[in-house]
Amino acid sequence: MSGASVHFETRIRSATQEVVIGRNHRFCLIGERINPTGRRIFQEQLRAGDLSAIERDVAAQVVGGADILDVNMGVPLTDEADLLAKAILKIQGLTDKPICIDSSVVEALEAGLSVYQGRALVNSITAEDERMAAILPLVKKYDAAVIALPNDEDEIPMEPEKRLELVKKIVDVATGEYGIAMHDLVIDPLAMPIGADTSTGEATMETMRRIRDEFGLNMTCGASNVSFGMPERHALNATFLPMAMTAGLTSAIMDCRTPEIVLAVKAADLLLGHDEWGMSWIAGARARKAAEGAGTT
Repeated sequence: MSGASVHFETRIRSATQEVVIGRNHRFCLIGERINPTGRRIFQEQLRAGDLSAIERDVAAQVVGGADILDVNMGVPLTDEADLLAKAILKIQGLTDKPICIDSSVVEALEAGLSVYQGRALVNSITAEDERMAAILPLVKKYDAAVIALPNDEDEIPMEPEKRLELVKKIVDVATGEYGIAMHDLVIDPLAMPIGADTSTGEATMETMRRIRDEFGLNMTCGASNVSFGMPERHALNATFLPMAMTAGLTSAIMDCRTPEIVLAVKAADLLLGHDEWGMSWIAGARARKAAEGAGTT
């Protein structure tokens, strides 16, 4: 274990832009929109080879403040590897933002990594031995960083203690067997739907605090998971993220098109001392005011 005194920095790059995920940096927003799950029309377009909707998704998330773009092309009845490679090539022509390559298919991950110009974030591995053995060699080969979830073939553990045991297993295997650097491991502490069990919120926060204090690792999560099935989802997500930031969360896979949530994160950055002189907050406020003025003329 690294101890509380060490706080790692995870560096993700495109061909021209670097994003640093770390405790002493502004919170990293990973845009989740380029994902066909639950989007029937988008799925049909992708099956037909039409990737034009990606242009709108990229533009909306970049305007919303995304630092990194998560790209998932998991469409049934398609060649996911080919589709993911084409999507990454297209996105690299649209934006300088770095990419998080998101797939459960090993062949698709490698296809995406092989065409990516930069240093990618891979989404994701679990503590399952087979999953680590399949993906960690790719992470090493392509000099990427990787998101890791502390669950295994037996369960998604609810208790922080069990999650920490699996984090330790991932760290030991990744660093010891595959030569992955600690700073290239980004842990997902498993943010579960609060509507299913209201005690999961505190369990997740405790997991975050312990990962921060015992390992010093960076963390991310699917922010919208927390509010799944509940009303007023934006309010829940906008409250959860600043709370999680105080517990050590350094990034999140989230909908960057929602100003209420992005603004809450930016406010927390300022209050936690991650926005020197409030320059980002002030610049953002001026930009919003200018946009409102332009909209009324």
